[in-house]
Amino acid sequence: MCYRNLFMMSIPVVLLSLLCLTLPDKSWASESGIRLSKGQTVYVPAYSNVFTGPKKLPFQLATTLSVRSTDLSAVIRITSIDYYDTNGRMIRRYLDKPLNLGPLASTFVHIEEKDVSGGFGANFIVRWNSDRVVNTPIIECVMIGATSGQGISFVSPGQEIRE
Repeated sequence: MCYRNLFMMSIPVVLLSLLCLTLPDKSWASESGIRLSKGQTVYVPAYSNVFTGPKKLPFQLATTLSVRSTDLSAVIRITSIDYYDTNGRMIRRYLDKPLNLGPLASTFVHIEEKDVSGGFGANFIVRWNSDRVVNTPIIECVMIGATSGQGISFVSPGQEIRE
């Protein structure tokens, strides 16, 4: 009688184990940090300046938007790179036609320190796509500035958004 009870109790354990083995592998999901996609619209904060001191003096910054393919074998297509100012008004478009980035290739847009048209709340909207699911690119801005022996630099990561 004891063996029968042991056997009956082990059936649910075996079934649960089998169920776990048949569930799809989620290792590609966000918990692992690996992101896959066929395309995205990405918002990237960009800072033409930051304010310093009690008088909130503007500290001008050069901005470099970087788009880096992280896929080892696929081409991604950058369909648009648009630059907006603090008020959300488009200042300029950087692509006349789509740009193909090969595996592990990069492209950039540079805005000089003296260009203050974007203001403190400037941003880029970057759109990209691919014919197949790929590792999502790294899209970020690097800001750097130096005045009177003082320097500042920082990175602002892009964030996927819905349109």
